[in-house]
Amino acid sequence: MKRRLFLGLALASALATPARAEAKFEAFIQSLWPQVKAAGFSRALFDAAFKGITEADPVVIKLADNQPEFKSTTSEYLDKTVTPARIAQGKAKLDEDGALLSAISAKYGVDKRALLGIWGIESNYGHEMGSMSVMRSLATLIYYGNKKQYAREQLIAAFTILKRGIRSPDNFIGSWAGALGHTQFIPTTYLASAADWDGDGKKDIWGSKADALASTAHYLSQSGWKADRPWGWEVKLPDGFDRGLIGRAHWKTVAEWERAGVKPAIGDQFSAPAAKAFVMIPQGIDGPVFLITQNFLALLAYNYSHGYALAVAMLGDRIAGGPKVQAAWPAQNVDLTFKERVEMQDRLTNAGFDTSGADGRFGAKTYEAVLAYQKKMGMALDGFPSRKVLERLRGAK
Repeated sequence: MKRRLFLGLALASALATPARAEAKFEAFIQSLWPQVKAAGFSRALFDAAFKGITEADPVVIKLADNQPEFKSTTSEYLDKTVTPARIAQGKAKLDEDGALLSAISAKYGVDKRALLGIWGIESNYGHEMGSMSVMRSLATLIYYGNKKQYAREQLIAAFTILKRGIRSPDNFIGSWAGALGHTQFIPTTYLASAADWDGDGKKDIWGSKADALASTAHYLSQSGWKADRPWGWEVKLPDGFDRGLIGRAHWKTVAEWERAGVKPAIGDQFSAPAAKAFVMIPQGIDGPVFLITQNFLALLAYNYSHGYALAVAMLGDRIAGGPKVQAAWPAQNVDLTFKERVEMQDRLTNAGFDTSGADGRFGAKTYEAVLAYQKKMGMALDGFPSRKVLERLRGAK
């Protein structure tokens, strides 16, 4: 009898839990109304936007903390994104839409290879634009996780899109993060950068690849893309190169780097000798080395992950017939726990060597920070985020 009673209570509790969770989430959604009202939107639009949304999206919760471009090493991310199939599809798109891409490139001064790279990475050339409710995704991100401020800003922008009639509430779909269309613009970027390339009076990044690609070119132009230079080059450093010069703190003209003995990994000389550039090591000093221009930073403005920006750049180059990365990618065999990795990034940043966050993943900024710290402290410049470096950081005054 007691066991039956216990099981009955347990079952009742299990059945009640989803209902309580739904009620709590619905109440949370209603708590958003004052902010939405203050931004100038009607109650009718608010109710229509959230109609039928009664619970948080568990897929959003899971994906918010597991973005592959931030969790993978650079080489792992490139393996997943710059695939033979995606390169082949990109070549087909270049043949199919070459005239359109050239016209957009000419107007905005943005390399069509970058547009193809973003299109391919973001939505597989329009085949995977997302099928999730934008309003549910954004509400979930505000309710859970560490993207609350981002999601609140996007929510207001999303209401603006709905108010203008650009999309209807029942057809407002995108990615788990609320990204939209062929090239996955977030709502604020759509409002700031979307373009009507085909002149039909609509900035349709969902149904018009022309509008989507032109919008992307417009955004990259706004983000500082320069027409007179590529995103960068894979390079070879000379023997005896001062490793303390690696990183974005050390911009020099391409001609100056060339005089210092830096050479392209393929070919004899660089284009754009007057362009400013810096040396980047995305996976340590023993891996591939790149000379990076302002245009790479424009790609980072799209998604602040060095792996993502490099994947876009490499995919675009491969579509246009360029080579794969020449140097071998080293394994990241760092003898630190995850907690110690985060600690190292925190301590480096606090010491004035920015790692762009403490996520436990060692990317280009962390390696550059380690090198700069080693140089300041008179340590051997191996650029390796070792326990010795962490212990030195712990002992710093």
